[in-house]
Amino acid sequence: MFLALREIRRAKARFGLLVAAVALLMFLILVQQALQSGLVRAFVGAIERQSAPVLVYSVDGQRTLQGSVVPPRLERAVRAVDGVAEAGRIGQGTFTAVVGDEAGRSDAALIGFDRPSLGGPDELSEGRMPRAPGEAVGSAGDFAVGDRVRLVTPGEGPDIRVVGLTEDAQIQVTPTLFVAWPDYVAATRAANPDATVVPPSAIGVRPAAGVTDEELTRRINAASPEADALTRARAAGEAPGVAEVRRSFDMILLLFALVVPLVTGLFFLIITFQKSRALTLLRAVGAPAGALVRALLVQVLIVIGGGSLIGVLLYAPLSQRSLGSVALSFDARAVAAWVALLLVLGLLSALVAARRVLAIDPVEATTGGGAR
Repeated sequence: MFLALREIRRAKARFGLLVAAVALLMFLILVQQALQSGLVRAFVGAIERQSAPVLVYSVDGQRTLQGSVVPPRLERAVRAVDGVAEAGRIGQGTFTAVVGDEAGRSDAALIGFDRPSLGGPDELSEGRMPRAPGEAVGSAGDFAVGDRVRLVTPGEGPDIRVVGLTEDAQIQVTPTLFVAWPDYVAATRAANPDATVVPPSAIGVRPAAGVTDEELTRRINAASPEADALTRARAAGEAPGVAEVRRSFDMILLLFALVVPLVTGLFFLIITFQKSRALTLLRAVGAPAGALVRALLVQVLIVIGGGSLIGVLLYAPLSQRSLGSVALSFDARAVAAWVALLLVLGLLSALVAARRVLAIDPVEATTGGGAR
């Protein structure tokens, strides 16, 4: 420990630059991780946050809520499956909307549910659930309680008042409103006055006691070739585009994760070569190899730990902001996992330098051979 700290104090600039490099890489890793999570939530957060444990799409819908249309015969077949305790309609459409008196227009997704426990938001961060026509729960970050939303449609659509908020509940990277089924139908007919029937986009299903979500999906899929039943987690994870986003970011994160131990390992290997004469002298006067290796590992821990801490401190305020429509968030588990992973990889990367220290023979050191 004494040797490690003494050397760091003697070469502050050199170690300081390495700590800064590790901090920058940790910051970039955490930002990329937050972007990945934020993008996925913006794509399918409303599916993850809705309350139905099982969603049934039509096969033709390709597992997209807005692209799926459930015809009446499929709805009847789903409701008749043994093991279905409750079933409710869920609809989704995208509309042009104006919030308050603002002149600007933007898109807003409406998710309609006829049972709050099957398709409504499963948890509110503020406000309450809709109790009257024209009330909605909005995605937090896009709306505030009390906002009035006017849909711009050819016909007369419902005026919507936001009475509650739910976190991380966007869909298709669009501000999202959860409304009761009659409001969804009214909005859809206002956008398309020729529509006589508004079919659901999906059926939310809750299994009966003793039936698991997975078992119910198998029964529903077996009951009708038109049905594509998925658990809530699978519906979110297998939505089109989500897997591609995850793979792209995973490759970037993997590259970053490899750069940190590579840089750290090369740094300490170079340092070890540069101070080989000093290490030889220490071995010649009786310094045990274990003490020198421990000093090296302590330096690695200080560099990786210090760099990680600075990177997290830089990332923390940024994680409270939004980048465009993508809301970032501070994920403590991801931070802990990355810090632990980089510490382990950093220590492993120092093994080559440690082996170099162990290779210095005390006998050869007294004759000058260990310095070669």
